[in-house]
Amino acid sequence: MSFVKVEEKSDFSYHNLPYGVFSTPDNVSPFLLVPHICIKQSRHRIGVAIGDQILDLSAIKHLFNGPALGPHQDVFEQPTLNAFMAVGYDAWREARKCLQMLLAANESTLRDDASLRSRAFVQQTSAVMHLPAEIGDYTDFYSSKDHATNVGIMFRGKENALMPNWLRLPVGYHGRASSVVVSGAPIRRPRGQMRPDAGKQNCNLEMYYFVTYSMQCLFLFYVAARDIQAWEYVPLGPFLGKNFGTTISPWVVPMEALMPFVEPNPVQDPVPLPYLRHDDPYTFNINLFVAVKGEGMREAATICKSNFKYMYWSMKQQLAHHTVNGCNVRPGDLLASGTISGPDPESFGSMLELSWRGSKTIDLGDGETRTFLKDGDEVTLTGHCEGRGYRVGFGLCEGKILPALQQ
Repeated sequence: MSFVKVEEKSDFSYHNLPYGVFSTPDNVSPFLLVPHICIKQSRHRIGVAIGDQILDLSAIKHLFNGPALGPHQDVFEQPTLNAFMAVGYDAWREARKCLQMLLAANESTLRDDASLRSRAFVQQTSAVMHLPAEIGDYTDFYSSKDHATNVGIMFRGKENALMPNWLRLPVGYHGRASSVVVSGAPIRRPRGQMRPDAGKQNCNLEMYYFVTYSMQCLFLFYVAARDIQAWEYVPLGPFLGKNFGTTISPWVVPMEALMPFVEPNPVQDPVPLPYLRHDDPYTFNINLFVAVKGEGMREAATICKSNFKYMYWSMKQQLAHHTVNGCNVRPGDLLASGTISGPDPESFGSMLELSWRGSKTIDLGDGETRTFLKDGDEVTLTGHCEGRGYRVGFGLCEGKILPALQQ
């Protein structure tokens, strides 16, 4: 195990080591605003979370001297993870192996070097977290069979719940990368044309992953304007109702950290076309939770307990379908699972389903109920895999709903 103290219920165990981008007020770099005018701003650095601390990789980059990553130590001087994402799977694997070696309880290189340790470790409470990558493109899928069935029943009835193509390919749409914000940033209720029964601010539980030369995973919640979406959805599809607020966790969990929690893939009927088939298990047992706290409430109420294992289409199938027509993807592109719902009502991953299109209330305690989100509500998502005596978690993903600006 690690020489760094890690609580048993911490998301950031020695078995996890997720990557993120952070800054601290005491570490600044000059920024040239215009010729001869220079200001200082906090320097964005790449770090790895362990326990309640961040290991600054720019401070220990000289220790990554293996054959795959050694020639690319400069990637840890960059302000985003994009360059690191582009160096390839061998470099990611080598970096993880090196980090676990350096953090091991019986390894003295970092443990016994007080000067290096003081430069390399930062308390998470002293850091500001940022988007982990510059996001080029963003695609949202619709890959939970239970979610698609529930929504289909609401809008089309049981006989036509799933559209004819749903079981044959991972359905998705292109989102708006500029609308993605990091955990803690507020989400403002959008304006626009909407149905007369306006005000249905939905939130969706999803898992997102970055495209790299190996796929990496992170956690988010997604806010959609159900009232706008219902009006504009026919005949073309999601647009303004889906492009104003996507919140992601700042921590990128390596897929290797999730592999101990892999499970068999769901049986798919009909059998997918050859380009969508893969025999290796790529379904993951990740416990997921959604909590909502209204203004004035003493504590948040958990409204959803779901699991990533409920997905019908895997991340590999999503990526294969995304690129089968020649569409290129680049390191830093963001792909989403779509809303994650299970078979039981408590596992429904959206307020649309939990309130069954507003026909029943969701109890938050303190005398508060909801059908959809209200202004001032705070939404928190958490997720983790549970090992024997440790967790692999994704950190907090939270945001507050602000009122729409006046027209």
